[in-house]
Order: sequence, then C-alpha cells, then structure tokens
Amino acid sequence: MNEMISATILLFLIMDPIGNLPIFMSILKHLEPKRRQIIVIREMLIALLLMLIFLFVGEHILIFLNLHTETVSIAGGIILFLIAIKMIFPSQENNNSGLQIDEEPFLVPLAIPLVAGPSILATLLLLSHQYPHKIDFLILSLLIAWGLSILILMLSNVFSRLLGNKGINALERLMGLLLIMISTQMLLDGIKDYLRT
Repeated sequence: MNEMISATILLFLIMDPIGNLPIFMSILKHLEPKRRQIIVIREMLIALLLMLIFLFVGEHILIFLNLHTETVSIAGGIILFLIAIKMIFPSQENNNSGLQIDEEPFLVPLAIPLVAGPSILATLLLLSHQYPHKIDFLILSLLIAWGLSILILMLSNVFSRLLGNKGINALERLMGLLLIMISTQMLLDGIKDYLRT
C-alpha cells in the first residue's frame, strides 16, 4: 500500500499539472470553453495511452539493454533531481507552442511532451523494473495520478482565480522540493544496492 501511495505521488509530481496550468491555458485561450474541455480530455487520453504502453514494454526494454536495477535507480534519481531543479528554478523562456493563433493543438505539445514527456516515461520504465510483479498497482497508481491531473487541468480557470500566478508558482516550487527528496532517496537506494552487490 505504501509503495502504491509513493508511486502515485511520484507520478503526479512529474506530470506536474499545476506547472502545466498556465501553458494549457495559454495554448487554449482562443477556443470556446466547451471546446477547450474536449481538447483537454482528448489530449489527456492520448497521453494516458502512451504512458500505459510504456509501462507494459518498459521492463522488456531494460532486459533487452541488459540494465540492472541499481543502474536504473541511480539514473532515475539523477533525472528526477534535474526535473525537480527545473520546477524550483524555472527558466524564463516563453512557452511558445509553435501553433498558429486559430490552430487547435493535437498530440503536440499538450499530450506530448507536457503530460507524457521523457521524464514520466523514464519514471514508468524505472517503476516497471522495480516492481515487475506488481504491474496492477502501477496501473492503478498511474490512473490515480492521471485522474488528479486531468481534474486540475479541467478546473484550470478555478485554480487560476484562486491561486493567481504567484500561488501557482509557489505550489510548483513546493512540488519540486518534494520531488528532490524522492529523487535523493532513489539515488541513495541505488548506490546502497550497488555497494551491497
């Protein structure tokens, strides 16, 4: 049960729906509210499908590449640490989506890479290797994290009004801090297992 809770929190933090709120709103601002909701659902379903595929094939990729648990744990810890640093100290570059003003986003950039980006796919790869016989609880963890993410994105206007830009930024930094602690633990566990072997 504890493993499932920690996996759910980890996946939710990496999906970073709070951090993605301003980007989603910026890309979809020219659309009607009803159409906006449909696009969010569609893009989130595409992202979920990709993440589930990666969860199932992740272990086979690692076996094919002959990678050990310790290696994956150390690499995963480093990747998550870098993601967390970006969350705490975001770059000032503007989030240009590359879309025309009246163009509707499809697949890119909302589903990929904002939701199902390299970081979440690498984490699913790591989790599928750590818990090869618990794929059912990993699916449940992913579905819970995804469900919370889609709920936040569907209620983007409400969250934006309640928190404001400063509130959203503060919340994302807090999530980044939690992710730093998780990534450090993962890195230390990998080093400990490596030294033991």
